[in-house]
Amino acid sequence: MSTFIDIHALHTLPPSNINRDDTGAPKSAIYGGVQRQRVSSQSWKRAIRKAFPDYIDAENLGERTRRLGERVFAAAKVISPEVNNSDLQEALIASFKQVKWSLDLVDEEGEEGTAYARSKYLAFFSKRQIEKLATALLNVEPGKPITKKELNEILDTEQSVDIALFGRMIADTPDFNVDAASQVAHAISVHESIAEHDYFTAVDDVIDAEGEESGAGMIGTVEFTSSTLYRYATVHLEGLASNLGDATSAKQATVAFVQAFVTSQPTGKQNTFANQTLPELVIVQVRSDRPVSYVNAFEDPIVETLGRRKIAAERLVNEITAVSDAYGFSADRTLVIGVGELGEVAASIGEPTTFSGLGEMLAEALETSGA
Repeated sequence: MSTFIDIHALHTLPPSNINRDDTGAPKSAIYGGVQRQRVSSQSWKRAIRKAFPDYIDAENLGERTRRLGERVFAAAKVISPEVNNSDLQEALIASFKQVKWSLDLVDEEGEEGTAYARSKYLAFFSKRQIEKLATALLNVEPGKPITKKELNEILDTEQSVDIALFGRMIADTPDFNVDAASQVAHAISVHESIAEHDYFTAVDDVIDAEGEESGAGMIGTVEFTSSTLYRYATVHLEGLASNLGDATSAKQATVAFVQAFVTSQPTGKQNTFANQTLPELVIVQVRSDRPVSYVNAFEDPIVETLGRRKIAAERLVNEITAVSDAYGFSADRTLVIGVGELGEVAASIGEPTTFSGLGEMLAEALETSGA
């Protein structure tokens, strides 16, 4: 039996631009024949990762970086302060060359002994993996690689929570890939959403103070939009346990993921718009059948402008009921956080709770799930 934890949220944003494309415009998608605001899954997954330290020990988290050499050297210095960096970097590059993972020696300092091995692409490493790499390299002859077998063992074990949840993909060395135990959908607005342009000017303070001239010292535009988003993600509990090697840790990581999903938000243009909102409706379902997204509740875009959040909540609740009736798929347990009347709308489909009570109730549900 598999256990899935589905998270659904309605999250309203005021004028904002939290995730923009290459032209600076808010990302968008055509769905139901109209343009919607879209926030990419990659953007929100990073926001979730940045929120993890609020809910889980930072030692259980990893780093996504190209700067492998710097991180290994820093760990080695803790173990052996007299370590020779040149020998360490040479050994690190030789070790990874055995598995066709090329590292380049980069010297930004321009000083002898300050060059570091870097990957040509970003890769996830757990803190424990970095420490084990440093220890292994210190235990071989200076400049010589560790064995391919030992490298495999280091990178295939003791994955961090974020690697286990979001996966690791190394194109050149697929043996080190980790299948993600979570999926995060692109968030889309439940209604049509067209970006607007803000024309702004800025005054030169010095010129203004001296009264030399009037007018703007700078002119520009910034695009923004506002919308109510439907957000969805799912976690496969057994897959997470397999990645972490421990069922208890997987349950703790799942609770942290759900909490971070609820409170996180990408920070694009946040200083400009101060769009510090929280979801007004969160529905968490523990399932033993399969994950189910209810995005089709909004295929027909909501056209009403007043009371849109309540209408969206009603649409979502109706879709949950309709899917359950049609397919026989239903959650083993459903937890609901609702703000004001949205909580009343969703009260019929699950147990009401608050954010402070969500973690404990979800942990209890996972303990009784049979996973």
